[in-house]
Amino acid sequence: MQGGWESFAGPWAGPLGGGWMLGLGASVFVLVILWSIIWKGLALWKAAREGSKVWFVVLLIVNTVGILEILYLYVFSKKSTPAVTSGPSGTTM
Repeated sequence: MQGGWESFAGPWAGPLGGGWMLGLGASVFVLVILWSIIWKGLALWKAAREGSKVWFVVLLIVNTVGILEILYLYVFSKKSTPAVTSGPSGTTM
């Protein structure tokens, strides 16, 4: 009789995964880290550009896997209006 994790749910259910699960878990972990870093970078950059010190500190400290960062970018931050440039009026081609 085996002890530990293997007797509980088989060899695939080790504390860090096992076999193909370890590779899958590591891949998902890396993707989540990259997702979080990208959104955190964008949100921190925008908070710094707007001079929002409180949001910058909150975004820097709190890790929500990109959720708070996405909310900040699309809900809480100031909306930037694109500069509209028009050509000379009255000209036709």
